[in-house]
Amino acid sequence: MIYGIGIDIVKTERLQKAVERWGDKFLERVFTRNEIAYCYEKNNPFPSLSVRFAAKEALIKAIGAEITVSLTEIDMRTHENGRPFIEVSGRLRQHFDEKKIKSIHLSLSHEREYGVASIVLEGTE
Repeated sequence: MIYGIGIDIVKTERLQKAVERWGDKFLERVFTRNEIAYCYEKNNPFPSLSVRFAAKEALIKAIGAEITVSLTEIDMRTHENGRPFIEVSGRLRQHFDEKKIKSIHLSLSHEREYGVASIVLEGTE
């Protein structure tokens, strides 16, 4: 059963300006250490950061206004085969357990100017 869906698009330049203005304070409030390290391994970290930000926002849209979560409770990872996936923690993990959300289906795309993400949450009821 589909629990919720969400989509978001982020302009890469806007995210880059936020990082340039607020630096590590912004990065650490929005991204996990894992995400920051992964993105900064790239020649240009901003397309990867923007698509991760879009994924976090899409997930929040998919759960609706039911709870407020920290963006760092959403940790985007990459399987060895390159496929992205999300791990949730904290209050968000508790919410997933209470609502019986069992799967996060994630689709990402980015190019120079934009990052876009789509989320489908699957529940058992």
